[in-house]
Amino acid sequence: MPQYPDPPEDLASVWPLEEGHVDILIVDDRPDKRLVYQTILEDLGPKIYMADSGQAALKRVLEREFAVILLDVNMPGMDGLETAALIRNRGRSAHVPIIFITADYNDESHMARGYALGAVDYIGSPVVPEILRAKVRVFVDLYRLAQQAKRQARQQLALVEERVARATAEQATKRLAFLAQAGATLATSLDGATVSRELVHLCVPAVADACALTLFAEGAAEPGPPLLWPEPQAGSDETVVSGQLLSEAVSPWLRPMIERVISTGEPEVASGLPLELAARERDTQGAGTKRRAAALSSVAVVPLVAGGSTLGTLSLGLCARGREFDTDALSMATKLAGRAAIALDNARLHEKVQEQDRRKDEFLAMLAHELRNPLAPISNAVHVLRERSDSPTTVAWAGDVIGRQLRLLVRLVDDLLDVSRITRGKIELKIESIDAARVIAAAVETSRPYVDAQEHALVVSVPPEPLRLKGDFARVAQVLANLINNAAKYTDKGGRIAIDAAREGEEIVFRVRDSGMGIPKELLSTIFEPFQQIERTLDRSQGGLGVGLTLAQRLVEMQGGSIIAHSEGPDRGSEFTVRLPGDFATDAPESPTADTPAPETALDLRVLIVDDNRDVAHSTALLLRAAGCNVDLAYDGEEAVRVVRTLQPDVVLLDLGLPKLDGYQVAERIRADRSSVNSLIIALSGYGQDEHRLRSKRAGFDYHIVKPIDPAALTGLLASLWSCRKPEPGSEHGMPLRKSAR
Repeated sequence: MPQYPDPPEDLASVWPLEEGHVDILIVDDRPDKRLVYQTILEDLGPKIYMADSGQAALKRVLEREFAVILLDVNMPGMDGLETAALIRNRGRSAHVPIIFITADYNDESHMARGYALGAVDYIGSPVVPEILRAKVRVFVDLYRLAQQAKRQARQQLALVEERVARATAEQATKRLAFLAQAGATLATSLDGATVSRELVHLCVPAVADACALTLFAEGAAEPGPPLLWPEPQAGSDETVVSGQLLSEAVSPWLRPMIERVISTGEPEVASGLPLELAARERDTQGAGTKRRAAALSSVAVVPLVAGGSTLGTLSLGLCARGREFDTDALSMATKLAGRAAIALDNARLHEKVQEQDRRKDEFLAMLAHELRNPLAPISNAVHVLRERSDSPTTVAWAGDVIGRQLRLLVRLVDDLLDVSRITRGKIELKIESIDAARVIAAAVETSRPYVDAQEHALVVSVPPEPLRLKGDFARVAQVLANLINNAAKYTDKGGRIAIDAAREGEEIVFRVRDSGMGIPKELLSTIFEPFQQIERTLDRSQGGLGVGLTLAQRLVEMQGGSIIAHSEGPDRGSEFTVRLPGDFATDAPESPTADTPAPETALDLRVLIVDDNRDVAHSTALLLRAAGCNVDLAYDGEEAVRVVRTLQPDVVLLDLGLPKLDGYQVAERIRADRSSVNSLIIALSGYGQDEHRLRSKRAGFDYHIVKPIDPAALTGLLASLWSCRKPEPGSEHGMPLRKSAR
């Protein structure tokens, strides 16, 4: 029979017995025995449960957990051994101590079977109270100790879980605080270089041991700040961050990683890298530096994404052996990269706004300068006319000056309006088959004054065979003239300008070369942007608004062509190449554009001029009276309506911006009066956009002419009215809106 040690006398002081805390199950079919066992054990303190059969015992075992089971072997129906076997088959009660009570104490077969079923002891019947109490007490105390160990284990587990949760919360708090601080730090500056530098300093050593920033602009990679390492500071245990160059061994694998991250937009991690990166370490004396090699064990590359576009990548490296970027570290790096991308994007936008603001200020200064340039000689010519109006030579000179400067002002305004119309898609092209030689001749004729003023040599070269292209004659000539003017401006006096045309494949190619100041390589990609000029100083004023090349590029692209600029650098000249679709199937000669014929006879027309600007009204009246017209004047809308009712003029030249009644209202009232239905109404305005022309048509105007008025075009239009008594649609300078009612 197994022997059990007596429990220590001070066990109660170690773990005092508590009633109701421990349960004992007594299984016996005889009530008297159950009562005896209960009486013997009740002073131990546990709660005692009774069962009179094996089935009842199994039911009790299913209901609760017991410290020990006293099981009678000899019971009717299911005996104790069968009951024990079933108790052992249940996982929860498989290890409950079972003490068999039997009268056949010396039956070795019963005892062997009982021990095989997991019995811990046998007690002969009738029992000795002291022995029963002592043995049961051992198992009760062991049970209590086990329960205590379980509670302690649960407490330890709860403590560990609490510590882990606290550490996780503290780590999360630190990360949030770091990210908040990082966001605030990155937001303190709108300078891209400062943001980049702050980002790298935030990463090392808080996030990684090394960091490289690669930024992309206009689709090309730009080298970012160097790789950074934490290094021991001389005479201190603290670390400082110093810049180090990326090892040559890193580039072959880091560059493909960066390209993949840029392509997919997803972070990528590489671990177990055997590469060595060189870093510098200060010696303790601070007298010099020496090399130190550090292994790069893991690298993470995360994208910098803001506003739906990828600005670059942030590469982070860990140097300690065995360290890798886990999920939390990668999440931290990704969130930091997100904040950095927003800061970098804001810096770029700020720099762009500053650049646009600078160029806007430069443009306004140029506009003021260019407008004052022609106004000064006009003012001088007017002054000379007042002083010496009796000299025919002086009058002719003043007229030439005023006309030339007026054409310059008109060209400046037209350039601005053309850029605005093209930008809004409001310009229309007349695509036809045109001759390259003729369009070059028209461009040269337009640019000749600017070329001759600078004493340049202009060389034109075209092949002897005809070259035809598809395009708008006037707009192609305008493009080439702009390029020649640009060459004249940026070439020192006495330079050389050449323009030629040739066939290349299915295209006609124009090239304009000069021997001027050239174009820096960094400006070649922006030379066609609005208001962009290479150089503008007080001692070198080329003139113009900086929209000529922009206008040329957009007009060429609208006609299905392309234009590029090339230069070998400063003071090495420049070359502009224009490619337009050729027309090799058309052999018919181009129909010449007929100029508007000047009237050969006096125009017997009654004309009413309505304009609140008296200088404009009187000067226009002088022109028309010289052509034979009978001219009347009105200076506001109400007066115009009264004069039309009284005189019923053949033609009304009507300004739109009038006091009292505007030009649209005047036209509507004239059209509403049946007595004036046959009058031709021509709108005169500084507004020439499509919406203004459409509004003129709705108000009842026949033509819409944009100021300043071309005298030849105006008299030609009136001559057409005089000869036909009805204006035909189509005019080079004025747009017909509706046919006259004549």
